[in-house]
Amino acid sequence: MRTIYCIACLFIGLLCVRCHVQLPLAEVKNREGVPALFVNGTAYPPYAYMSYLGEPRFYQEMEKVGLHLYNIPAYLGDRGINSISGIKPFRSPIWVGENKLDYTSIRKDFDDLIASDSNAMAIIRIHLDAPVWWETLHPESASLQPDGSTFRTSMYSTLWKEEAGKILAQLVRWLEQSPYAKHLIGIHVAGGLTEEWMYHFRDEFYDESSVRLESFREWLRTRYSGDVERLRRSWNRHDVTFENAQLGDISGKVRTDRWRLPDTAGQVFDTFVFHGETTADNIAHFCRIVKEASRGRLLTGAFYGYHYFVDDPRRGHGALAKLLRCPDLDYLSSPNDYHRVIGEDWAPFAAIKSVQLHGKLWLAENDTRTSITTLLRDRAPHIQPEGTAYTDGVWLGPKSMDESEALLWKNLGRMLAYGYGGWWFDMWGGWFSDPKLMHIIASGQRFFERYPDEAFPAMAPKVAVIVDEKLGAMDASFGKLTGNLLRNRYALGKIGAPYDLYLREDLDAVKAGQYQVVWYMGLLSLTDEEQSFLEEATRQGAWMVWTDGVRSTVYQPDGEVQRMDAKIQWDAPEISELLGRAGVHRYLEGGTDVLYAGRGWICLHTADGGDKLIKLPFRAKVIDPDSEAVIATGDSFEVSMKAKSTRIFRLVKDDLKH
Repeated sequence: MRTIYCIACLFIGLLCVRCHVQLPLAEVKNREGVPALFVNGTAYPPYAYMSYLGEPRFYQEMEKVGLHLYNIPAYLGDRGINSISGIKPFRSPIWVGENKLDYTSIRKDFDDLIASDSNAMAIIRIHLDAPVWWETLHPESASLQPDGSTFRTSMYSTLWKEEAGKILAQLVRWLEQSPYAKHLIGIHVAGGLTEEWMYHFRDEFYDESSVRLESFREWLRTRYSGDVERLRRSWNRHDVTFENAQLGDISGKVRTDRWRLPDTAGQVFDTFVFHGETTADNIAHFCRIVKEASRGRLLTGAFYGYHYFVDDPRRGHGALAKLLRCPDLDYLSSPNDYHRVIGEDWAPFAAIKSVQLHGKLWLAENDTRTSITTLLRDRAPHIQPEGTAYTDGVWLGPKSMDESEALLWKNLGRMLAYGYGGWWFDMWGGWFSDPKLMHIIASGQRFFERYPDEAFPAMAPKVAVIVDEKLGAMDASFGKLTGNLLRNRYALGKIGAPYDLYLREDLDAVKAGQYQVVWYMGLLSLTDEEQSFLEEATRQGAWMVWTDGVRSTVYQPDGEVQRMDAKIQWDAPEISELLGRAGVHRYLEGGTDVLYAGRGWICLHTADGGDKLIKLPFRAKVIDPDSEAVIATGDSFEVSMKAKSTRIFRLVKDDLKH
């Protein structure tokens, strides 16, 4: 265990015995080929619990099933995380005046948590939006609307970044000197709409503040290395300079169902790239502050990279590739896909293979509704008063406990098969308070201890999907066309085989010959490098699929090229059939069930049920990880599934070479 001394003692150059404490050191390090959570040098279960209300009785439920990692909400400001819903903040503000902080909410949360679980380890999710009083003092740092009014702090404000950063540093230093330090392992930096670093706006996006325009012009100078001729060629404007450049209109007021033309879209494209990079830079800024204030002890993470689900580029999630280069960021998160129905893959919002490639841990927010889910207005009417949004049952889950179990098993199975973690997000408490659901949460902890993590190279995906997080910047419909392309993710979840999802910026990490099928999904045009990869991959026996904005083209190893006009959406049987022709191992036929496979795990989720034949890429002993009963031994096995159910299987090496 690393010895950490109290900050006050370090400042005066003494090592005070009374202040000599051993604080937990949290890190993300490679484990069997994927980034994993370590605490004090030992691999730690990457599953946490969070509730906005944080009641001790629910903490105690988690402690009893062996879960000791928790997320605690905290707010610098005094407004709710959703700027348009009317829902109030879940905690009292910390930043209550000039140079004045109030730690009451954090003290209470920690006191309740530690009293419930003496072994608790916590990550604080701190929402960094400024309080109302600060915005009133600094209207020039707010988003300026066309009518002259303001709407929340501008994410482009350097003053907000500077002052909120100072408050964050002060908070971290206070925590490091507090009795809670031995229970704290990380800070989740949050901001913007719903804590997810999305820009606050109503129906249309506006920010006509001078700080935004000044920041944009400085950004352009950097982007074009001060070469005004390059800027003019990009924008196809002979009169633009770094001094007079204006932001493109990304309000969304005018929309058309077409892709923007590259030779006329330079200004708008740059505006969207700037829009996304500003958010990524903000996250990196606050992560660096946490690392410096904690002397590198605390983990840092954030919600970001929603390009695979949020198709509206105005939200600002178009710079994941840049953020992944941040050395101060340890993990990223998103909820699961919100098409929350039985029988569909609830994929994360981002290209998590790229996230893992850059050494960042992925943590899913499993805010899964169950049959015992409650409404916020019923649990906390003081937070959701009458007249606010989300009162129509959006928080309610399936009717039956069996379906609820199926959904949680599916959450767990995906995390196991693809080597990441997450937290069980019990929004207002009680969503998982049933023995059957708590058993699933307990199973995640037990499986971590019982089944050593292994890479299982023979189970590595043979399908790669390459996506462009900046696709929406070329979408004049502000998301409609992008969404049509991205809906292929539902079919991909049912192809009977796993796939890896990469950003196009990481194509150089994809080796020709590594995959049998590579799909350029939503790349409107190809760079020279992408064209060269296509040609090299097909020479080495891979099938390449390129779906641009209007058609799909299939390139076969024998040189045959099939062009499919107006084909941008594929169904699961079509993709599965192509995989079969390409020689990809499919664990399951049919294209109707969701299957996850990897790292010695198989998870099968079905809407219709029935008898299923699962084919393995090697001989193995197949066990039920829950009961440890042997189901089969061989290179295939059959299982009978109930409708609306999920099963998880563990493969055990049987003198295998893989």
